[in-house]
Amino acid sequence: MSQTKGTKDPNDVVELLRQQHVRIRALFEEVTATKGEERKASFHELVRLLAVHETAEEEVVHPFARKNIDGGEQVVKDRVAEEEKAKEVLAQLDDMDPESPEFLDRFAALREDVLAHADAEERHEFAYFRQAADKSKLENLGRAVKAAEALAPTRPHPGTDTAPKNIAVGPVAAVVDRTRDAVRKVMGGG
Repeated sequence: MSQTKGTKDPNDVVELLRQQHVRIRALFEEVTATKGEERKASFHELVRLLAVHETAEEEVVHPFARKNIDGGEQVVKDRVAEEEKAKEVLAQLDDMDPESPEFLDRFAALREDVLAHADAEERHEFAYFRQAADKSKLENLGRAVKAAEALAPTRPHPGTDTAPKNIAVGPVAAVVDRTRDAVRKVMGGG
């Protein structure tokens, strides 16, 4: 089935990542608007989505941007710095009580930073992908992102900000994270 101009192709890497940004924004709203177990569950879903999303960007999107968009190296360097800051805060928040005032203050700051980061990605990185690649390449990148996400850790791991680092640490971290997720689910912790 061919895509006509103006339709959204869910296999296109730009559309896939933008839709994930929409879900990330919604999860930030859910965490802010809820309390108790519902807040905890929404927060854990947000952590998981951010972790797999950023891993896939580090493994697929950033290497493509470095090579194929003007000023790509600097654009990626700026995005990676933002991602590392967010990973550090997420790791701290993951160990905190989501009902505590300290959590809510740090979460509000994280929200602002992550949403600014998503906007910067869309403006400085994704906006140029359609100029640098044809539909087929964008779909191949989308499939690569989905594959990377399927194997990605589900928790933030500061310091794993490049494809080689993710490949070296990612599989072990993913197994540990997914085991921790399963235990958390069985124990009723979201």
